[in-house]
Amino acid sequence: MILTSREMKALEERAFADGITAEALMEEAGRKIAETVRQFYPFPGKCIVVFGKGHNGGDALVAARHLAEAGWTLEWKPAFPEDKWAPLTRQNWEVVRDIATGPDGRHCILSRPGPQPVIILDGLLGIGAGGALRPPILDATREINRLRATSNARVFAIDLPTGLDSETGAADPDTVIADYTLTISFAKQPLLADAAARFVGRLAVLPLEELSKRASGGNPDGVATAEELQSTLPRRNFDMHKGQCGRVGIVAGSRGFVGAAIMSAEACVRAGAGLITLFATENIYLIVVSAIGPEVMVKPVQSYLEVLEAKTDVLAIGPGLGSGHASEVRQIIEQAPQPMVVDADALNILSDSIHLLDRCAGPRLLTPHPGEMARLDPKSKDRSRRETVEAFTTRWPHTLLLKGSRTLIGQRDHPFSYNTTGSPGMATGGMGDILTGVCAALAGQGLSLYDAARVGAWLCGRAAELAVTVGDESEESLTPTLLFRYLGRAFQDLRAGKG
Repeated sequence: MILTSREMKALEERAFADGITAEALMEEAGRKIAETVRQFYPFPGKCIVVFGKGHNGGDALVAARHLAEAGWTLEWKPAFPEDKWAPLTRQNWEVVRDIATGPDGRHCILSRPGPQPVIILDGLLGIGAGGALRPPILDATREINRLRATSNARVFAIDLPTGLDSETGAADPDTVIADYTLTISFAKQPLLADAAARFVGRLAVLPLEELSKRASGGNPDGVATAEELQSTLPRRNFDMHKGQCGRVGIVAGSRGFVGAAIMSAEACVRAGAGLITLFATENIYLIVVSAIGPEVMVKPVQSYLEVLEAKTDVLAIGPGLGSGHASEVRQIIEQAPQPMVVDADALNILSDSIHLLDRCAGPRLLTPHPGEMARLDPKSKDRSRRETVEAFTTRWPHTLLLKGSRTLIGQRDHPFSYNTTGSPGMATGGMGDILTGVCAALAGQGLSLYDAARVGAWLCGRAAELAVTVGDESEESLTPTLLFRYLGRAFQDLRAGKG
């Protein structure tokens, strides 16, 4: 469920009318903020608390207390003098101040970061915020952004980045640029605006029990979180065998582009498919078999139409394929009865014959990036991402995964689903090939294409995050194949409902 800020305030008022106290909600919110910070950064470091006078600041101070108890060093910078603080904010300050460390006992002085993580909690303004930023909040947001830019600090915004309009998602020029936004209880509509993505960063939803059980109405669309998705991926039975985990056929690769085919096939292996066959034409067969992992079967074909006779449960088509077999690709997309993931060059080929989507023999998952989407639907350049997905799924009975910093999945008669995971380090060629293989593997294990898209996007994004926050990679050094090392941990996080 996605709420507007007004709906969220009304939900809180219902809870207060039932006797739930603001103090109790603040304690739960602060604890969950700290837990989420530690999911991303499991080793203690330095936490700088920048907080305002209201309850958003109180949430930040409760979170800081829990982080301190877990071994984090605290520094802080209040935006207002103490006599301006709300009573709960002052109360939580009195609890945490004896734990905190600051050279002058009040204000933050950031020392040069060592190997330990340095994070900033943005607890300046909550969901009631709107309008242009003014001092002293303006001074505080500028300081947060300066520290982020110069000290490699990671910014965690509480509920929404300060400066982002809580109704429209419009951003003030000095809006806090968050690496993570931890939104309390439910996702808020402004956080999902296209223009908000660069300020929101990685989105995490922190449910509060007393608010969740009182929620009703609201936008039925949702954000894909581990807690929501974990039920779509049940544990395997002990007597499961490879035939029950899906026979996946992959049509990919061409001269100069065999890497895309190899990455898709190996991602399929890593995501749990039972049997994987990569179909390769004679001109690339020897190159592929010399480079691909031994778990993947490589079948030489004279024509890709041989795929229609092969025994497969799911097909994936497109990565690195080129345009040399366009007629065969169109026939496979139209005639194969199996569920199919359609990506990359197969999408470009399909864009010239989009009418084929009216008569496909089986369900299709299309996974375009914005450029490919513009070829499939030229009007998408003038639409929002949600409008683009809505127009497609209204017209075609297939699943669409629109890639981007906030990947969006849609299917007719299903709620739109916004992915929450990911890293700017994924802005490199080949990440989509990994996603294709993962989605195909999940579909082979029995997930619908809609669920395979939601879970696949979440897993790939989470693996990328782990490579940077737990591993030794940077956003610049992250490569698609590094995701293989962290996919297992991403699966574990999904099943645990974490992240």
